[in-house]
Amino acid sequence: MRVNVLGNGDNAGIFKRGTKGKLLICNMPPFEITRNEVFATVMVDFKMMNALTKGHIKLDMYDWILGNRPRQWMEMRPDFYLRYSRNIKSFYKHVPEYAVMNGEVSMAATNFNCGHLAVHYACHKMKATEIHMYGFDALFDMNIESFTDLLLESDRGANNTHRLATTWRKVWQSMFAEFPDVQFNLHHPHNHLKFPKPENVNLIIK
Repeated sequence: MRVNVLGNGDNAGIFKRGTKGKLLICNMPPFEITRNEVFATVMVDFKMMNALTKGHIKLDMYDWILGNRPRQWMEMRPDFYLRYSRNIKSFYKHVPEYAVMNGEVSMAATNFNCGHLAVHYACHKMKATEIHMYGFDALFDMNIESFTDLLLESDRGANNTHRLATTWRKVWQSMFAEFPDVQFNLHHPHNHLKFPKPENVNLIIK
């Protein structure tokens, strides 16, 4: 089964609507896309839940797959949970051990970002045999800018960019190794992947 995962990087526009396979999006899609086209949106952050609570962002047109922090947010705010419970397709609280860096267990959920969770869910829960990833620019460039940054403030300074990109790439390497029977297809304008390409990773250059 093919699953497409739409990230929020600058090159997410490589994805063409109508592409075969089920579609997971990360937070807000970078362009307009209808509910019928989307299997679910994946969210992991407190700040996204806060924005939804305050009405700054509207995502109730989609089903939701939620990580640890959104689950905690709803436990703290049962009124929010009741309001959006019909949107919740699944809570996916799994954070793999390889997301722990330098023994900092408390940072594992931070290291395991929205894109990581979406792809892991596709592998583990949806039983995807091939995954096509769009807009995951940090795998190729020192660029962690996201469409979501236009809506929610994030630290994109040079030091934080280097730290996060390095951490995220290590998580990706471990995830690709965790699912050796899944074919991962990375769509990007160039082929300069920032780590040695595993056998189960295919680069599709647009």
